Amino acid sequence: MLEILNTLVSLDLFKTFFCCDLARCHGACCIEGDAGAPVTIEEVELLEEAIETPAVWDDLSSDAQQLIDCEGVVYPDKDGELVTQIINGKDCVFVKHEGTCTFCAIDSAYRCGQFHWQKPISCALYPVRLSSIGGVTAVNVHHWDICQPARILGKKLQIPLYQFLKEPLIRRFGKAWWNECDLAAKELKKAGYLD
Repeated sequence: MLEILNTLVSLDLFKTFFCCDLARCHGACCIEGDAGAPVTIEEVELLEEAIETPAVWDDLSSDAQQLIDCEGVVYPDKDGELVTQIINGKDCVFVKHEGTCTFCAIDSAYRCGQFHWQKPISCALYPVRLSSIGGVTAVNVHHWDICQPARILGKKLQIPLYQFLKEPLIRRFGKAWWNECDLAAKELKKAGYLD
């Protein structure tokens, strides 16, 4: 791991090639897993605001709407962390289906200019996962089989994960952090660690 501006960053952020390939994965990260997306307290307020927005609410399934009406937008997972509600033990309540693909209804509304916030940072950063080690944020990469098409496409296009996630990494850590990250990647490459 590298230390970058008070964070510990896994070398996988630089070594992993990645570019989402919805044509192959169909947005499986929104409907697979055993818990919802991790969210912060501040994001809970934004999720609650999102469901008041017709562009988001109308895209949710009736099951999702019913679950949100009964139990709210989040619940504590087995570790006590807040995560988005899920339907039948897997689908995020904010999933929007279009043909064979799933998308985030909040993200779709954001991209259409109908909502001011994109989606939880944990979703925007995926497959990066953040954790705390002694009060320091650790930046790790989660390797999940459903993202294999993204790793294949990323390798083909030669897009390192940290570059693919530039926008959400800046959103979470700031431009100065990302610039240090980019500099570290160049130094690692020059030293032969990324070949």
